Amino acid sequence: MADPRIIHVDLDERTILWRSADVEQERRIAIFDLIEDNRFAPQRVHPDGYAGPYRVALSVEEGRLAIAIRREDDTPLETLVLALGRFRRPIRDYFAICDSYYQAIRAATPQQIETIDMARRGIHNQAAELLMERLEGKIEVDFDTARRLFTLICVLHIRG
Repeated sequence: MADPRIIHVDLDERTILWRSADVEQERRIAIFDLIEDNRFAPQRVHPDGYAGPYRVALSVEEGRLAIAIRREDDTPLETLVLALGRFRRPIRDYFAICDSYYQAIRAATPQQIETIDMARRGIHNQAAELLMERLEGKIEVDFDTARRLFTLICVLHIRG
């Protein structure tokens, strides 16, 4: 029986040099929410018909995102590699707006915080749509899963 969902996520910690408490909280929430509710269905048919659940490891090397997909018992299924060139600007914009948001939380009015948060959600939504487009034909994901995966991709890009 198919169970197209992620049950575990690992991030390649070697690529993360530093992250603030705010970013660490975003990472924890994204992973928790992703595990709780996601749609993740690799489109490659495996000889034995395996169709989930999946363990996923994300890493970034040489400008590419590697999504290592494993069975529930941790045996490997496949690794999908995506070029991240089209994500450079959304990642940079997302970092900038998140930085403004974290600063606003500490000093701005509720209306200013809400305005910045709306802009942050807009960038996040656009990036999720781009990720869904890039995964098309490879992995079927829903919008919320794409949003959470984009958050984790951003965490992997933090350099300090």
